[in-house]
Amino acid sequence: MSSGTTPPAFDPKNMPFRRLGPTGLRVPLFSLGGWLTYGGSISGDPVKEIIKTAFDAGINMFDTAEGYASGKSEIEMGRVVRELGLRRTDLVISTKIYWGPKGGPNGNGLSRKHIIEGTKESLERLGLDYVDVIFAHRPDSTVPMEEIVRAFNFVIEKGWAFYWATSEWSARDIEEAYHVAEKLNLIAPIAEQCQHHMFHRERPEKEYLPLYKKYGLGTTTWSSLAGGLLTGKYNDGIPEGSRFKSTPQFYKDIVEKKPEGLEKIRKVKELTKFAQEELQTTPATLALAWVARQPNTSTVILGATSVEQLKENLKAVELVPKLTDEVLEKIERILDNKPAPIDTYSRLALDPLGRL
Repeated sequence: MSSGTTPPAFDPKNMPFRRLGPTGLRVPLFSLGGWLTYGGSISGDPVKEIIKTAFDAGINMFDTAEGYASGKSEIEMGRVVRELGLRRTDLVISTKIYWGPKGGPNGNGLSRKHIIEGTKESLERLGLDYVDVIFAHRPDSTVPMEEIVRAFNFVIEKGWAFYWATSEWSARDIEEAYHVAEKLNLIAPIAEQCQHHMFHRERPEKEYLPLYKKYGLGTTTWSSLAGGLLTGKYNDGIPEGSRFKSTPQFYKDIVEKKPEGLEKIRKVKELTKFAQEELQTTPATLALAWVARQPNTSTVILGATSVEQLKENLKAVELVPKLTDEVLEKIERILDNKPAPIDTYSRLALDPLGRL
C-alpha cells in the first residue's frame, strides 16, 4: 500500500458470517479460491478485478495453496492484496501445504521439514507475515501423526498461522489428529476443506457427522458446482472449451455416457426446471445455496474466472434463506441420494424433542 493512502474499509454488505468450526474466527458464508484459475489460466488485471469485486460484495476470505499453479496462485493473490491496499486485519487468508512447487524427496508431503519450510515459502510468495489458516492439503500416511500435529503446532506458535486445518482427510485421520493433540496438549485442526455438492455427500454429511458433534468441526467446501455439472450447461451436450471437453478423464461417466453419468444429467435437468419454476433462479445458484444451507458448512469456496461469473454466483446469498425445510425436501426427492443414517440395528428411536 502506498504511503499516505487510507485502506478501503471492509463492508460486509448482506454477507452472512459463520464461525470457522469451533473457533472465534468469523468467515463469510461465501469465500473466493484460486484453484485452477489465479496464476494459471488467469493472471494480471482480471485477478485484481475479481478480488476487488469479491471484497466489495462482502467476501473477505481468500483461499489458495502452494500447489496451485506451482505457487503462482499465491504470488498473484498476494500481489492483488497489496495493490488494492486492503487492510490485513480485514482479511482471512488461507493456504495449503502438501504439493510443494519445487519437488524433491522432501519438497512435498507433511514431514516436519516440509510443513515448516513450505509454510515459510508460501508466506514469501504471498508477501505476508502470516496466514489465518494453514491446511494440510491431503493426509500423509508416510509420516507419523505426532510429527504432523507437532509441526503445525510449531507453525502456530511461531505466529506464521493462527489455526491449522485439514483437506480431504478421512474421519479416522482427523480423529487421530485430535487424539494426538489432546494427549500432548497441542493444537488440533479446526476445519476440513472437503468436496461437497449435490452428487458428493457421503463423506461430508455422514462420515464427518461424529466430528461435527464431538469437536464442532466446520467445513470449507470446494467444487460445490460439481466441476460445472450443476450449472446445467451440460444438459444438452458438452460445449466446446468447457472443462468437460478439455479434461474428459475426470468426467468419464458423463463423457462416455455411462448410466451413472446419464442419471446425473437427468437429475440436473429436473433441478434446472425446479430452480426456474419454483424459485425463479438458476441451477447453479440453487446448488451453491444448497451447500451453504448445510449446518456444518462454514464457508463455500467460489471459483470465478470473471467478474460476471462471481456476481452470478453471489446471487446464492439471497437464496439461502428461501431454502426452507419444505423446499429442501423437494430437492431431496429429486436427488434421491441422501446418505443413509448410521445403523442403530433396530434400537428404539430416541425422542426427537429431547437431547439426542
